[in-house]
Amino acid sequence: MIKVLLADDEDLVRSGLRMILSSVGDIEVVAEADDGHLVADLARQHRPHVVLLDIRMRTSDGLVALRRLRTLPDPPRVCILTTFDVDEYVSEALRLGAAGFLLKDTEPEQLVKAVRDLARGGAVLDPGVAARVLAAVADGERMAEPARRLLQSLSEREREVLVLIGQGMSNAEIGGTLHLSEATVKGYVSSVLGKIGAVNRVQAALVAYRGGLIA
Repeated sequence: MIKVLLADDEDLVRSGLRMILSSVGDIEVVAEADDGHLVADLARQHRPHVVLLDIRMRTSDGLVALRRLRTLPDPPRVCILTTFDVDEYVSEALRLGAAGFLLKDTEPEQLVKAVRDLARGGAVLDPGVAARVLAAVADGERMAEPARRLLQSLSEREREVLVLIGQGMSNAEIGGTLHLSEATVKGYVSSVLGKIGAVNRVQAALVAYRGGLIA
């Protein structure tokens, strides 16, 4: 059973997420928070595998919660809930190790898939917000040259895989696009992350944007 903690200060959003996730047999919503200050304590108590975290909350924002979650002995995978109105919060969330970004109105099937992927140790980036998220945190020319140097270490096939990662594709989707097995894609993804020093797929995609691999 995948245990999930929901953190959003809007009751309606939490209710909708809970209804979707509770409708499948392998996911359980074990706790909810309407304030960032509550998230770490609830995570310590309920030990969720995944936290869906609103980046903006009234009393204490999601970044406060993310910083505190990182200090736990076995921190959960954290996915940021966002809108098309992304801003400087996103850059800090990436730096703090957020494993993904999802739109609050993500389709139910995509939400369930994202939670399962996160629980397996993956990272998710909603295709509907990918370009906006990554463009919002790509710091222009100051970061472009270091990113380009990192990309030079990749083979042509690894570059193709990285482009598709930046488009929010899963390993299975990348395999279908490039006519490769999912196991082969997994190997390429691991190699890409290692070569460019990214801890997850979202950070890898950010390097691709900064280096000009993705327009």
